[in-house]
Amino acid sequence: MTRDPIEALFEAAKAAQAQAYVPYSRFPVGAAIRADDGRVYAGVNVENAAYPLGTCAEAGAIAAMVLGGGRRIEAILVLGPGEALCTPCGGCRQRIREFAAPDCPVLIAGPTGIRARLTLAALLPHAFGPANLAPGGAA
Repeated sequence: MTRDPIEALFEAAKAAQAQAYVPYSRFPVGAAIRADDGRVYAGVNVENAAYPLGTCAEAGAIAAMVLGGGRRIEAILVLGPGEALCTPCGGCRQRIREFAAPDCPVLIAGPTGIRARLTLAALLPHAFGPANLAPGGAA
């Protein structure tokens, strides 16, 4: 039986979230990426007493993907606590754009499951990305 890819992302993000280092905000976030190599990579937020030196979960997942050999984000899930949607911050939206197409699914989850299904283009319209730096500046 094939495992549901969204469930696999949720489980990986939940396992990562449990390892978050958040002594200041007490706001643990987990993220999981399904990459072009078919693997799932997870990340967790890590805070630092010297704000803003912490690391977002999405950045950790992207770093794990690159280290593991993945180069494209096929889907990303971000899992946060509480009732409000925990969407990627502006910096992480730009980090995701570096490795994802505008139509990349960005799944926003809470403790009980998926709360919103968006695309990267919906989160970061008219994004500046790698194509902008290509000869001719094609977007």
